[in-house]
Amino acid sequence: MKKVLIIGAGGVGSVVTHKCAQVPEVFSEICLASRTISKCEKIAGEVTRPIKTARVNADNVSEVVQLINKFNPDMVINVALPYQDLSIMDACLETGVHYLDTANYEPPEEAKFCYKWQWDYQARFKEKGLMALLGCGFDPGVTNIFCAYAQKHYFDEIHTIDIMDCNAGSHGKAFATNFNPEINIREITQRGKYWEEGKWIETEPLSQHKTFDFPEIGDREMYLMYHEELESLVKNIKGLKRIRFWMTFGEEYLTHLRVLQNVGMTRIDTVEYEGKQIVPLKFLKAVLPEPSSLGENYTGKTNIGCMMKGVKSGKEKMIYIYNVCDHAKCYEEVKSQAISYTTGVPAMIGAMLMLRKVWIGQGVFNVEELDPDPFMEQLNKYGLPWTVTTKK
Repeated sequence: MKKVLIIGAGGVGSVVTHKCAQVPEVFSEICLASRTISKCEKIAGEVTRPIKTARVNADNVSEVVQLINKFNPDMVINVALPYQDLSIMDACLETGVHYLDTANYEPPEEAKFCYKWQWDYQARFKEKGLMALLGCGFDPGVTNIFCAYAQKHYFDEIHTIDIMDCNAGSHGKAFATNFNPEINIREITQRGKYWEEGKWIETEPLSQHKTFDFPEIGDREMYLMYHEELESLVKNIKGLKRIRFWMTFGEEYLTHLRVLQNVGMTRIDTVEYEGKQIVPLKFLKAVLPEPSSLGENYTGKTNIGCMMKGVKSGKEKMIYIYNVCDHAKCYEEVKSQAISYTTGVPAMIGAMLMLRKVWIGQGVFNVEELDPDPFMEQLNKYGLPWTVTTKK
């Protein structure tokens, strides 16, 4: 029985808290912390058993250290903003606790994310005898595990991977993002990038797209983007020749996004307004719907999976591993929409495997470096069942 500190009380933090509370034999005590204590208290009132709450500014290492020392957890689950990854990792090192997150570090002043900043912590975590697990959400996270599972059980070599993320749900809003608007819009508006034959190839934002028939959903248009799991999978999947990431968007969403870009509302530099310096994207975030508020009226499903081609025993092979998740069923269980659910459940599973010492190590790890089998087993148990189909 272990104690866990969850930092971040948005949509994903809510799911992680609900799911940890469902497994008291592992998570004996839970503390949920955020800059906004009222968010923590609201979630605490919804979960199945009593939890502690706390206020913390995750940008401030000393505040995080103070909270960790007060609660004395065995590990920290970081579902705060990607800007705060390094400060939370620093606090974990100082206090001697294990660390897990769902998204890699991103500097506030630049719409760029990569693992280098966190991989550079490898020696420090190893010297302290601590484990840091990076990107344990769905994508990144489950998609990485799907690739590792396929590498272990279906292929001698995987040559191509296409990670495909489809949200066919409807929340009834004119324009809203399914997770933090600031992070979401920064991600979508940057240049696309994929890896092929040993080099990275850049594309104009959302310039490459194609239609795919998603199981239980149907045809949807998906757009090539850069996503962080590509960076680690290139290092860890044997025989890889090409890897790409695709995400679906409706035309109405893209129209709103183009308008916002054209009028400067997606800018991340400061502008002067009534004598004050503001960041347009931060202002936009303040007026858009809170992602955690979308769940109640959300209908439809998500389909996220990996299409993989390679060879097994000298023969070419192609498989598709995927999960389908229903927005309404997620809300019924944990008062959340499926995007938060698909990120929060894997974070709980990763933390559970670490605390049970099924996944154990010293240093910084991406999830595909660990045994995928126990994780895949727990996905079926805790609400994210997966399917493998063979393609011709």
